[in-house]
Amino acid sequence: MQYDLIVIGSGPGGYVAAIRASQLGMKVAVVEKESIGGICLNWGCIPTKALLKSAQVFEYISHAQDYGIKVENSEADFGAMIKRSRGVAEGMSKGINFLFRKNKIDVLNGHGRLLRGKKVSVTDAEGNVKEYSAEHIIVATGGRAKSLPNVPIDGKKIIEYRKAMSLDKQPKKMVVIGAGAIGVEFAYFYHSIGTEVTVVEFLEQGLVPREDAEVSKELTKIYKRKGIKVLGNTSVEAVDTKGRGCTVTVKDRKKGTTSEIKCDIVLSAVGVTPNTEDVGLEVLGVETDRGLIKVDEFYRTNVAGIYAIGDVVPGPALAHVASAEGIICVEKIAGHHHQALDYQNIPSCTYCIPEVASVGFTEQAAKDAGYDVKVGKFPFSASGKASASGEKSGFVKVIFDAKYGEFLGAHMVGSNVTEMIAEVVAARKLETTGMEIIKTVHPHPTMSEAIMEAAAAAYGEVIHL
Repeated sequence: MQYDLIVIGSGPGGYVAAIRASQLGMKVAVVEKESIGGICLNWGCIPTKALLKSAQVFEYISHAQDYGIKVENSEADFGAMIKRSRGVAEGMSKGINFLFRKNKIDVLNGHGRLLRGKKVSVTDAEGNVKEYSAEHIIVATGGRAKSLPNVPIDGKKIIEYRKAMSLDKQPKKMVVIGAGAIGVEFAYFYHSIGTEVTVVEFLEQGLVPREDAEVSKELTKIYKRKGIKVLGNTSVEAVDTKGRGCTVTVKDRKKGTTSEIKCDIVLSAVGVTPNTEDVGLEVLGVETDRGLIKVDEFYRTNVAGIYAIGDVVPGPALAHVASAEGIICVEKIAGHHHQALDYQNIPSCTYCIPEVASVGFTEQAAKDAGYDVKVGKFPFSASGKASASGEKSGFVKVIFDAKYGEFLGAHMVGSNVTEMIAEVVAARKLETTGMEIIKTVHPHPTMSEAIMEAAAAAYGEVIHL
């Protein structure tokens, strides 16, 4: 069959690209070997947030007395939480299937490979192979959990995120390797329902080490206060899985001393690696660099008619980035005049409790780039809405260029900050200055007032500090 566009992969990059292409009048097919929606919808973004919400509700119930409510004999039902999470994911996957039908997009079930002559072969579960042609082909095959050489994932005692959200039994003790978004989210979930959790991070900064240093320090402090053990600047030397549990040998990189941690399960959360093997890239001579497909600003590879988006190309491995890349890619194919994506204005969100959100320069990065900066910080402990909600942990930190007032970056840790960061992203897109943020009236009482207050703090005009 002949199509205008074939997309290999139906994650947040692939399915969005396919729907937008159909809206633009193209005949589109999507190749998917597992479930529509990819990792994000089925095993990542959506089901993890369902688990985190269950944990948050349980935490609220456990502290109900703080809100003047008496609750007795509450307990976490691990199996029911897992079941609810899977149900949410399945519902969303059905929603994407509906959108495909609505937009007359064909779904080709099986493993897709690039062939010469602008063709794609699709091998189904029974081994049957069919070939399809398209003028344009997008590779959107996503990524998978990265495995440390000395800590191979076995799916039983050393697991990755997919297994972590579908375990049959709640572990009593867990070691999480890696303190990025995946690591801290699962650490919060399991700790909240009663698992003893230790987080081991190789980098010195501690939790979410790639965030602003003050955010990392604050979240680490909050996690330790909750009872989660955090080992920063620590390497995992080995994991012994003999016997019923695991023995994790860790090394303090500053002191040079080693110690052992006993646990039931080890969660490897050290990042993702692109799915670029067995896609046919080498058949066409598509250029790659360290496993990532090389593309231009409109996601064209070095081979005419072949494109790539999402986790298989350089850039942040984030769902919203993949979606934006997919839209830009197909609109460019359709002949639209399009600006390249501004990777300096991509929001990053971590959905642990409290949440973490950021965009733009950290304070140190701005100084390193040569900016003279104005920095403002407003703690949620001074926010009326945060006090009323019982969510006073964390702060908003904003960074401006002292000369022109350019909004260089924002870094937040606190309740619902992942919903607040879009204000800063839009402000930066519109080249809004610090003084314009101060003079923008924010509703009271809201958590978002903290952005205005932090901006005012940067210019010495803060009222509530």
